Amino acid sequence: MLPTLFIPHGGGPLPILNYPCHTSMVGFLSKAARHVPQKPKGILLVSAHWEEEHPQLTSSTNPGLLYDYYGFPPETYSLQYPAPGDPQLAQQAAELLKGAGFKASLNPDRALDHGAFIPLKLMYPDADIPVVQLSLKHSLDPEEHYAMGEALAPLRSQGVLLLGSGMTFHSMSTLGRGMGQAPIPGQDRSKLPGQDFNTWLLDAVVQPPAQRRQLLSKWAAAPGARAAHPREEHLIPLMVVAGAASSSGSSSSSSGGEDAVGHVVWDGECMGAAVSAVGFGRLADEGKST
Repeated sequence: MLPTLFIPHGGGPLPILNYPCHTSMVGFLSKAARHVPQKPKGILLVSAHWEEEHPQLTSSTNPGLLYDYYGFPPETYSLQYPAPGDPQLAQQAAELLKGAGFKASLNPDRALDHGAFIPLKLMYPDADIPVVQLSLKHSLDPEEHYAMGEALAPLRSQGVLLLGSGMTFHSMSTLGRGMGQAPIPGQDRSKLPGQDFNTWLLDAVVQPPAQRRQLLSKWAAAPGARAAHPREEHLIPLMVVAGAASSSGSSSSSSGGEDAVGHVVWDGECMGAAVSAVGFGRLADEGKST
């Protein structure tokens, strides 16, 4: 039973351009695969950068890349991540979602956006694991997306890594001001933008599944929530991977067994703000430290 992960993807292609404001995050992402006990047979990734009325899944055998960022050096528009797609996995995921009442469909033309290929280039640079991308719903409703994760949970036992890609802090005006800044050694983290929400969130994800769901469904009432997420699309992928852990098909999940437990896997800084990453389930031993 593979764990699920929610990871940050940073600002556009900045993680691979050696910007000092991404040094800590790049260090985490470059080692994030250590959290996963075995090499996945496939990756199902939900990114903050794709929204549809109903869930859609990429179904091409060779998905292209969508350079959905602007104003960066020319070389960032020729980046490659030639991971294969997996139409069979896409179809299976769609059927699981349909079985839970979602109007899921396949999209053979959709490419992988930067919320997918940028972190994957760091996590799995060989690009030899099939990747299917899942859209968010326009509703951005946390309960709907939690239920999507619950529906997709059986994939965990088939060697599929469910990966949520977003940010625990995403106020663009604040992140823009911190774009060129390196972390300050010994800085008082309580003064970082987003730290109040980050503290609440990291406490919420380690609670037992039923309590975790209740807290995450009401995330907007948390301290500093709307300052951290004026619009919540970068937080909602977390709901999917948390939902997949709360209904993993294991009899221990509902009571907070090892397949459902939440972990803080990274608590750091990106572009001058408090940013973190979390995992659910049985992590590899070397992945449990923050």
